[in-house]
Amino acid sequence: MPEPQNVRIAPSLLSADFARLGDQIALVERAGAELLHLDVMDGHFVPNLSFGVPVVEGVSRCTDLALDTHLMIAEPMRYAAPFIEAGSTVINFHIETAPRPQEVVDHIRELGAKVGVALNPGTPAEAILEIIKTVDQVLVMTVWPGFGGQAFIADCLEKLTIVSRQLRPEQRLVVDGGIDRVTAPLAVRAGADVLVAGSAIFGSADPAAAYRALADLARQAAREMEVAEGA
Repeated sequence: MPEPQNVRIAPSLLSADFARLGDQIALVERAGAELLHLDVMDGHFVPNLSFGVPVVEGVSRCTDLALDTHLMIAEPMRYAAPFIEAGSTVINFHIETAPRPQEVVDHIRELGAKVGVALNPGTPAEAILEIIKTVDQVLVMTVWPGFGGQAFIADCLEKLTIVSRQLRPEQRLVVDGGIDRVTAPLAVRAGADVLVAGSAIFGSADPAAAYRALADLARQAAREMEVAEGA
């Protein structure tokens, strides 16, 4: 069960205004953000391109927040090192891209970063059982990767619950896709303790206020679960 003080919102920079990226990062940082989410797309594993190493380098120069980098790319072993050198704190790779996933986990750890494994909506939780105890976090996609602004896939909530029961207390469960004021509490109740939110924050006229509202809703859901467990 997520603990209220441990539930975090990870603003996704894919939805930020890149013409004033530094200002947008500063807004959510002052609002209380502890980490930023960076979606890297290769146009191959997913049908879109986003940004690469230079953007991660630029972000790392303008903030001390942890950088949670999501490699939606076909060759995570090949590209993990440049993104870690650029300042990524966590590297998330997709289980669908890794015939030998433990090798990817070991490689990222040897490079000095934390490791997350990600699952597409159509990938069952069982696909990561081989490595689930060896990663720092699991990232469950609740939209199909490749585009921002999609609707939350409610069927993925069951997967979140299944995964959450397999994790140790120090491991994180990340939910990515369609997170807003309605779906954030649902994700927390299903076991998530890191919620990636893009358009719900940066699509708002006041990103800082949007961040705080989401964080309050997520932590309130965790508190209600705590009370229910103790009843």
